[in-house]
Amino acid sequence: MADLMKGKVAAITGAASGIGLECARTLLAEGAKVVLIDRAQDKLEQLCAELGDNALPLVVDLLKPAEVSGMLPRILDIAGKLDVFHANAGAYIGGAVAEGDPDAWDRMLNLNINAAFRSVHAVLPYMIEQKSGDILFTSSIAGVVPVVWEPIYTASKFAVQAFVHSTRRQVAPHGVRVGAVLPGPVVTALLDDWPKAKMEEALANGSLMQPKEVADAVLFMLTRPRNVTIRDLVILPNSVDL
Repeated sequence: MADLMKGKVAAITGAASGIGLECARTLLAEGAKVVLIDRAQDKLEQLCAELGDNALPLVVDLLKPAEVSGMLPRILDIAGKLDVFHANAGAYIGGAVAEGDPDAWDRMLNLNINAAFRSVHAVLPYMIEQKSGDILFTSSIAGVVPVVWEPIYTASKFAVQAFVHSTRRQVAPHGVRVGAVLPGPVVTALLDDWPKAKMEEALANGSLMQPKEVADAVLFMLTRPRNVTIRDLVILPNSVDL
């Protein structure tokens, strides 16, 4: 590895599994210190013990607003500073609207939108004051191409994209970059509610990506010269026709 992130501190939400965990592994391998944020305390502590001294666990329930708003002092207490904040945590719900559960929608929308925006609000003043930093979202191709079988999830990612584009323009004069990685289907727990036949077909025809492929795209975004912002980086399997 080339120590591309040496001396940097990153904090990643939803870091105990999937894309968040792979991003943590990738940044650690490039020399960063990484605060892994998740609510799964036992799993988080076990992972950080395995990942080494530069992996720091921080237990936060993102659906508890007070815990989200109070994240920054805790991050600074254990890591000393903050250069990168990756709002990665999210949930997925697909299916027909007429057959959906609005209570389940509420939880997903709270996590994908409200908690993500609140977490950025918690750390952004610090980055503005230091006149440097990166805010990164794990968005989705569904944030730019409406997906017929996942209308509620699509709506949540359209909201993320609107937030990324407008916030980026607000904070760019302060030296803070804001961008989003927009993957197509990735093999993570978010797809657990896919029908078995659909999952098997997707794996067989190569229309699913692995989390590591998204993590490599994130590393590319974070290591561009400071005068360059990768606002949206779409990453798709070759067999996905979008």
